[in-house]
Amino acid sequence: MRGCAIAEQGRNEEGIEKMREGLAALNSTTRPQYLCLLAKACIETGRLHDGLSALTEALALADEHEHRSYEAEANRLMGDLLLKQNSNTAEAQSCLQRAIQIARKQSGRSWELRATMSLARLLRDTNRRDEAREMLADIYNWFTEGFDTADLKDAKALLDELGA
Repeated sequence: MRGCAIAEQGRNEEGIEKMREGLAALNSTTRPQYLCLLAKACIETGRLHDGLSALTEALALADEHEHRSYEAEANRLMGDLLLKQNSNTAEAQSCLQRAIQIARKQSGRSWELRATMSLARLLRDTNRRDEAREMLADIYNWFTEGFDTADLKDAKALLDELGA
């Protein structure tokens, strides 16, 4: 977690190194969560291959040990990573839709919001703004509190942009 905090402060390379050190000591049931945090830092740093490796391992461990609490986030990050690689947009969209489905199945509204925001950005960038706005408004309107959190602020800003 220290490495994650360092990366969140913008010191990504240092944070990634600390996360790798910490991951070496973890057992397989807790690794998916921390691999997602590592992947996020790698993606933000442009180390897409390292991010892909972390997400591939996280998803494999989730399957192997049926530890699914970070499965939606891993799929969301995979979709975002594929988009940053300028990879197959359809494959990225599939990852994001899978993330939304998993989050809904688990009643993980925060994970669903994040995945929906990522998918809404993809739809916006492919000239499907109305579809993006409607989908994002549906999940955003579910929330009744917490509007000062980063995710809900980002969702509101994206909704405003899509409505313009």
